[in-house]
Amino acid sequence: MLKGRFFLVFVACTILYSCRASRQAITPVTPTGSAEDYIEAYKGLAISEMKRTGIPASITLAQGMIESGMGKGSLAVEANNHFGIKCHDTWYGPTVRHDDDRRNECFRKYKSAAESFRDHSDFLKNTPRYSFLFNLSSTDFKAWARGLRKAGYATNPDYANMVIDKIEKYGLYKYDKPVMAGGADNNQNPNVRNLRSPDTVEMVPAGPKSEGVISFRTIPERVQENNRIQFIIVTENDSREKLEKELNLLRWELPKYNELETDFILKPGQILYLQPKRDKAEAGKEIHLAKEGENMYMISQIYGVKIKKLYLMNRMEDGTQPVAGQKIWLRNTKPVD
Repeated sequence: MLKGRFFLVFVACTILYSCRASRQAITPVTPTGSAEDYIEAYKGLAISEMKRTGIPASITLAQGMIESGMGKGSLAVEANNHFGIKCHDTWYGPTVRHDDDRRNECFRKYKSAAESFRDHSDFLKNTPRYSFLFNLSSTDFKAWARGLRKAGYATNPDYANMVIDKIEKYGLYKYDKPVMAGGADNNQNPNVRNLRSPDTVEMVPAGPKSEGVISFRTIPERVQENNRIQFIIVTENDSREKLEKELNLLRWELPKYNELETDFILKPGQILYLQPKRDKAEAGKEIHLAKEGENMYMISQIYGVKIKKLYLMNRMEDGTQPVAGQKIWLRNTKPVD
């Protein structure tokens, strides 16, 4: 009987160890309280969230450092809450009570730091008052910091300067440029920047042996950039499975980023974005003259603009299509006739 119990305990421990090992790539090590250790522990999560949502990694790291006291604040320790996010009306998960602007306020509690980082990104992405931030460049950390303060992220009037100071002091801006590449223009589309370069690499979270450390992976030469969004052009040899494996994408990402049905069919020559489209076109691209046979979706793909935003800017009903020669506004709302 004792041997049997020992064997069961041994098996349980082995399974537990294996499960922990499998989570190491997404569960950062606990920092010791220094800025350097905090950055080393969580830079992988910040970069991963930047790729997923477009929020600069430097902003995420700097906010985490400030709000969590380098990972040693009571909210970070007790609730894995690295960003001081309060419960609000939309939170139905675990909570903790903590004195802040008022006594005994409600704060969100997470199972892990990774969950906190993800919720921070989703909180900014899904809260209307922060929506304008996602039209900013992911490398303009100063504009992001000032925008957060303007939108009311923190009550401290010096919050933007605090964030900027952390980014500049510790060089966090280097994590906002995970793709290092050449900038040759694409001959077929003046909106497009070509990312091809022999030295093109992308920073990605490291494997299970070293959490928070960044390894490097070659980006496929076909990846290009338009409106600060990476994309590819579909070829005859492509399939969904091949692209998702080659580009390290989850099954839902391509249809979501390109506003397509989940079971969409690839077509040679099709533009496929690898990141979310933006609310407006890049500066200098104000108006598009519709061509014969061109529809709103095609225009949204050409400029990397969400189709819903195109319809709103142009005061058009969903589903209606432009006629040849019609002006389509790309950055501002069409003036009233």
